Parts: sequence; C-alpha cells; structure tokens
Amino acid sequence: MCDEQTNKDAEEWLRRKGLTRRDFNKAGAAAALTMLLPPVANAYDVVEEDVLVGTPDGEADCYFVRPASGSHAGVIVWPDVKGIRPAFRAMGKRLAQSGYSVLVVNPYYRTHKGRILNDGESYRDPDVRARIMPHRQSLSPETCVIDGKAFVEFLDGQPSVDTKRKIGTAGYCMTGSYTMRLAAAIPERIGAGGSFHGGGLANDKEDSPHLLAPQMEAGFLIAIAESDDKRDPEAKHLLREAFDAAGVEAEIEVYEGTAHGWCPPDSEVYDEAQADRAWSRLLALFERELA
Repeated sequence: MCDEQTNKDAEEWLRRKGLTRRDFNKAGAAAALTMLLPPVANAYDVVEEDVLVGTPDGEADCYFVRPASGSHAGVIVWPDVKGIRPAFRAMGKRLAQSGYSVLVVNPYYRTHKGRILNDGESYRDPDVRARIMPHRQSLSPETCVIDGKAFVEFLDGQPSVDTKRKIGTAGYCMTGSYTMRLAAAIPERIGAGGSFHGGGLANDKEDSPHLLAPQMEAGFLIAIAESDDKRDPEAKHLLREAFDAAGVEAEIEVYEGTAHGWCPPDSEVYDEAQADRAWSRLLALFERELA
C-alpha cells in the first residue's frame, strides 16, 4: 500500500542505488518520454484515441489503443495511486503492440479528469499526497465493480475486441485488488488478472479480495514487491491457500530487490529488469488465458 512506510521504503531504495530525490526529479521527465520500455518484437501497428466511457456515476476519461486491424482480446489497465498519465499510456500502447485492445482508465474520473500530477512530482511529498487523497477517497470496492462492468461493456462494443475471448485486467498498487474483485463479479467475462505491487490483496477483513477466489474463473499473476512482502509476509500464503482451495491458477512471486511501485517506468523505484520480467509473465498469462 502507499503510505508513510512505503515512502520510507522508497527513500531507502534510492539510497541503496546512490540516488537522491533531486536526481530522480531531473530524470523523471526523460524517463516518461523514453518510457524505458524495451521495444516489442513484431509489433502491431496501433490506433490510439482518448474516449469517454459511460458509467452509472458519469463518464470516465480513458485511453483506448488497439491494433490497426482485426479483433483481439480486450484488456483493462488500472493505474496506480498517481492516476492516469503518460507512463501508463505508454504501457497500454506497448500491450496493444503485442496484440490486445487496451483500455487504460482514469480511476478518479468522478472527481478529476485527466492526469493529476506533473512530471517529477513525487507521492512521497506531503502536498502531493494531500492533493491525491480526495480523489483516492472517491474509490471503494463497490466503485471498482461498477466501473469495471462499464469498462467491459465498452470493450465488448468495440469492433477491435473479440468477444469470443475473455478480457484481461492489470492493476497496480491500490488497483491490484481491482483485478480480483472484477474477476469475481463477472467471471464469465474476466479471464486473466495481473496485480503488480498490489495492496490489500489478503487480510483479515470481511471484504478481503482473497476471499473472493471461489467466485473466480480467471488465471492470475500476483507480482509482489520485496518491500511489501517484508511488511506483510503472511499475505502471499493466504493468497496461495485461497487460490489453491478454489482451484484457481495463480502465479504468486515476490520479486527480489524490488520496492513498492517498481513497475511503472516513471516510478522513483522503477526496476527495469524486474519490471520487464513481470511484464513477460503478464504476456504469458494473457496468451494462455485469453487465447
């Protein structure tokens, strides 16, 4: 989860790498531009557009990118706590170049349209966290399902989406749990879920996502940050037990040397090698479960 301890973990990670916050801020814009993402082999030509998706609570501004021809499995990408921004648009485009029709969503559409943070701004700064908090408080397990169903309906209405194939989901940080909640809510449509440094996946609360495993028919990838695992080493065991008991295929791994937030290329703790390995596992999951 993104909290004070997460911020301390990030500071420690930067110290180990010999970086300062100022170093990162200088590199942030360049990282967002280059995206630090390896090129896609045999990449599809893609079409990109900004779209508004109707939901019961309004209109969600999203980025829709898909191969220029043919119909393909749909994918929903939920950004992390910092919301929709160039890094996640680039990640969505990279996924589309691999052969998927991808909807990158703004989870905060109820309170804000478009990106919230500028290049180089850090969630570790108190004023940035204060700016994000009202938007974050607009979300809940219920809004996740409300929105997710609307996003699925949008994708199913697109000619570039093959509705004979199930839909994949990917969530980062606070939205890692969204992949599980939506898979349980509409198992007939959600075929795969990837959670990357997701928070609150397994706990002792009555609405813990891991308790929904019996309602799922999707395969899962749970990529855990090492720093998160140190704080809550029991979570991975609860997840393993829940998925196994429900007969749900799940790859659960703690990624060595990573700090919470290591996957997006504009993250202060971005780990290129581990992020790309996690990405390759996501592609393997989608290829297997969305075929």
